[in-house]
Parts: sequence; structure tokens; C-alpha cells
Amino acid sequence: MCGITGFCDFTSRSDDSILKKMTDTLEHRGPDDQGYQVFQEPDITIGLGHRRLAILDLSPLGRQPMHTPDKRYHIVYNGEIYNFSEIQQDLVQKYHMNFISQSDTEVILNAYQQWGIECVHEFRGMFAFAIYDKEQKQLILCRDRTGVKPLYYYWHNGHFLFSSELKSLHQHPAFSKNLNLQGVHAYLKWGYIPAPHSIFKHTYKLRPGHYLILDLQKRTLSETQYWSPMDYYNQPLLDISFDDALKELERLFIQSFKYRMVSDVPVGVFLSGGFDSTAVAAILQKHQSEKLKTFTIGFDEQDYNEAPYAKQIADYLGCDHTEYICTPKDALMIIPKLPDIYDEPFGDNSAIPTILVSEKARQSVTVALSADAGDELFAGYTKYQTAMKIWNICERLSPKAKKMLYNCLEHIPFQTLQHLFSAYNLNTRAQKIQEMLRHDHIVDFMNITSQLITNQDRQTMMLQEMNSLPTAFDQKNDTHQLDLINAMLAIDYQTYLPDDILMKVDRATMSVGLEGREPLLDHHILAFVARLPGHFKYSASGPKHLLKALVYQYCPKSLMDRPKKGFGVPINHWFREELKFYFLHYLDQTRLRKQGLFNDTFVVNLRDRYLNGHPENVHKLWQILMFQMWMARWMS
Repeated sequence: MCGITGFCDFTSRSDDSILKKMTDTLEHRGPDDQGYQVFQEPDITIGLGHRRLAILDLSPLGRQPMHTPDKRYHIVYNGEIYNFSEIQQDLVQKYHMNFISQSDTEVILNAYQQWGIECVHEFRGMFAFAIYDKEQKQLILCRDRTGVKPLYYYWHNGHFLFSSELKSLHQHPAFSKNLNLQGVHAYLKWGYIPAPHSIFKHTYKLRPGHYLILDLQKRTLSETQYWSPMDYYNQPLLDISFDDALKELERLFIQSFKYRMVSDVPVGVFLSGGFDSTAVAAILQKHQSEKLKTFTIGFDEQDYNEAPYAKQIADYLGCDHTEYICTPKDALMIIPKLPDIYDEPFGDNSAIPTILVSEKARQSVTVALSADAGDELFAGYTKYQTAMKIWNICERLSPKAKKMLYNCLEHIPFQTLQHLFSAYNLNTRAQKIQEMLRHDHIVDFMNITSQLITNQDRQTMMLQEMNSLPTAFDQKNDTHQLDLINAMLAIDYQTYLPDDILMKVDRATMSVGLEGREPLLDHHILAFVARLPGHFKYSASGPKHLLKALVYQYCPKSLMDRPKKGFGVPINHWFREELKFYFLHYLDQTRLRKQGLFNDTFVVNLRDRYLNGHPENVHKLWQILMFQMWMARWMS
């Protein structure tokens, strides 16, 4: 696990001092070693930089940038190829290749030398890499199938820059910080900016399952998709019984989890006590004699605290368990760091406990497994249930009835009713139902349900015109053959999962030099689960039907059956008390008016209603707060 960065400067003004600044900004991602290399071509300067967190082959033989013996190919790489030893053996036996290290970096490099970019299909893991081909005059960027590892690039005015994080690009004098206003709207809508877009103009995220080729002679970019979950969701459903599906899922889990325990440093597991993380911990603990190290974050507020359940499960499994209770004081220490850690506006407040549990885990281990993607694979989120419920109601309405209902909702003063009856978030819910009445696809319903700030509120809140960005949500028409559950899961796997969940975990773990691994994201698991019928995932008994059946084989139902809480944070309480000054300072009317992006009266009224005890949605204010703190850090 590492940080990578570099440039192709067609003005030849960049040098090694710039590359060093770009690279060393990523020291938190790789505190163990660093490497820099500059190449001079006619009228082009190429730089490759790397910060290393040593996980496999801790010797200097794993240092990057790394090159082939003939010095044609040069690589910087971030991630882990879990089946690297098998690929290495294949290259040695079939092609008589020589290896001087036991690092997966050298395996990628030699695999590329032998098979070209098609080598990516052999890799089982998480990765983002850049390869400079001196002979073909190309720079190749590639990102893993699901998007576990990040990769940004900037292309403007004769400069191509790339990096694991945006903060590295700021170190290059050619990088222009021009705000992408469409990106601001997208952030306020979802709490993240979906790939390929970013908060800046001319700056992009390489999409998961894609590679990018920069032709240095033609000065052109070409992007190719090499993998898509839609290729599996759109295949015919498997003719398989529930019991046989359960056996195959267990086999795939055991195989995937075993791969992700390969390491030359200590490994642990994040354990929340839910079905996803319990599946990971239980299967791993059953197949090893040494006690598995598990880590949990809890809260004093009981509505958010799952720590006691996690401890019960850890005790039952026989794990070496560590628990920490997150307090407002902890949040007070972490919140000022958020704009640095997430150097693009990011609104998921569960970043706070994720950073905290990463800090605690790093004291004992260098690698931590996380159970993300369980909800996207097995329909665990309540937004799927909400979308289905409203969809079923709307399906029974005629077009005329829908129009009448829409008009009725238009004239009901929900904001006033919300205050009179202390009804939480009533106005936002009404706006979402109105929006759904204008659509006829289940993916739209899920999208609207998951929005943090509605279109109507954003039109009032923002001074700039609202335009939508093309995203993976636009692929909804590709799901027309799928059942309702699978249609939603297929799109969420390409949007919320990589751009919110995986970004959250990558930045949180890497901020403390901890490698996060995602065992449920093995592409073999997706290839199987995508072809199962929706009722295997969400049934009459509730969500995660198949996953729960598997977990019950390892843990008793009495430990597992309880209402889902999710990984939430009690900010509704915190910001009325200990953290109140954040809203007063960053959502100050003079500051907002001077900035010229927001309707300051709307924001301040929302802030004051919340602070005065009205049932306002504090998550809207959190979204704006995180944006304002980001602006203060990166745009001032």
C-alpha cells in the first residue's frame, strides 16, 4: 500500500524538486520509503514518484519506481495483488522470467512486459499503477475493478499530472484550482463527487475498471473499460438452489479471505458486530489457530453504539478484541483534520469513527480488513427497502392520480407542519416523494431516496445554476432486464460504493499508514452474487437473506438478530452542544455572503432553526460545513 504521483510536462519546465514535493505530500500513505525518477525526452519531462508502506518483501528490493532489466518499462504502484505468487510462478515456468524480489510490484511489471495491458485480467486484488513505456512513448494509468485504490489525473495547458490524492497535485505550479460548480452541486446532492468528476476543472478520477493511455507523441488521451459489474448482472440468472448458492458463497468467501491474509506484517479486522464484518471475522478465525485481532469503535449514545454486540461476537469467536468509545472530544480532535485527509469535499460523517478505529488498529497491526460492500452485494441498506416500498405504491397509481398527488404535495406547507408537530425531516421527505412521482425507474427511486440535499433545496441554497453531471446512474437503462433489487445493487456498486465508502476507508486508513483490505470486493464474489436472483438477497424475511444464512452457520442467531444501526455518528447531539461553535464559525452569514456560492439567508435560517431545537436535518448542515472547511483549507 503506497502513494503514487507523477507528471508529463510538455513544456519541460518541471524538475525533480517539484516531483519531490508532490511525492512527499503523500508521506502518510507510505512512511517507510520514497523514490523519485525524472526522464527527459525531446520537449517532454516525465516524473514518477512513490511513497512506500512496506507490506510484502520489506527489503529495499521492493523500492519504486521499479524498472525492467532493459529499462524500457518503469512503474509506480499502489495496492496489493493477492495472487502475485501464482502469477510469478506462471511467468517463471512458461516464459522463463527472472525475479530478484518477492514483491508484487515486480510481478505487475513483468506481467505487463509479457502480456501488455491485458495482464490486468490476471490480477486479483486492489491497485492503481502508472507504467511509463520508453519505447512506445506512452504513460499507462490503471485502476482496479471496483475502485478500492484512488487515482486522480489533471490534463490542461500541456501538463498531465496524476496522483493517489488531490493534495499532491497542488504541489505542481501548473495545477490550477478552478472550482467545478457542477461538482459542488453533485457533492451537496450525494455527499461525494462521482467519478470521473472531481471538485476541480480539468481534474478527474480514473474510473474503476478502466485504464488510460497518454500518447506522448500525439499528446492524446484514450480511456478503455476493461471490467464492468454490468457484464455479470446482465448475464442470465444462475439455475441454482438457495442451499447450493450458500455453499458456493462460503467457498468463495474462504478463498477470498485467505488471499487477503497474505502479509509480511501483522493483520487485523474491523468488527462492527453486523453481519458483514462478523462473516469476515468468523470465517478467518475458524481457519486459523492464532487469535484474530479485531477492532471496534462505539459511542456513549446508545442509539449509535454497537460496541457491546461486537464484543459479544469477538468473545464467542475467540478473537483478541480491542474496543474504543468515541466521544465528542475525539470528534473535536478529528474534525479539523478532515479537510486535509479528504482533500476533496466529502460528507460521510462516519469518516470520524473510521479514522479513529484506524488510529487504534495501527497501534497493533499494519493491515486491517474491512467488510465493506456487504450492503451493496446483499441489499442491506434501508434505501433499497424505502425505494421498493414507494415504487410499489406508485405502480398502483394511474398517471392522472400521480399528477394529482404531485400537485397536492406542491401546495402543502410541509416546512410549517414540520415545525408545528416536531416532525423530523418532513419537508425533505415530501420533496423526495414529489421527485419520485416524476420518474418511472427503480434506480431513480433509489437515487432520490439516497440524496442528502434534494434538487429543490439545492436550487434555493445555491446561487449558481444547477446542472447535472453524467454518472453511472445514467446506466439505469442497462438494467431493464434485471429484477428491482439487482437493478439497484448494480448501480450502487458503481456509485456509492467506490465514491463514498471506498474513498472513506482508503483516506482514513492511509492517513495513519494503515493498509485497508476489502475481502468482500473480490471480483469472483461479484461475478457469482450478481447472477443470483434478487430474492436470495432481499426476501420476505428482510435484507441480506443469503449472507445471514451463512453467518448463522458460524454464530448463533441470538447474537446476530437485532435492528440494523449502520455506522452512524451522533452529530445531531454533538453540534447542539460541544461542537456548536463549528456551525457558528463556518456558517457565518458574512463569510457565506463574501464567498458568493450560497444563499446565505437560507443557510443561516437552517442553522438557527437547528440550533434552537427544531427537528431540522443536521446532515444538510454537516454537508455545508464540510464544504466550507474544505474551502478554507484549499481555496483560501
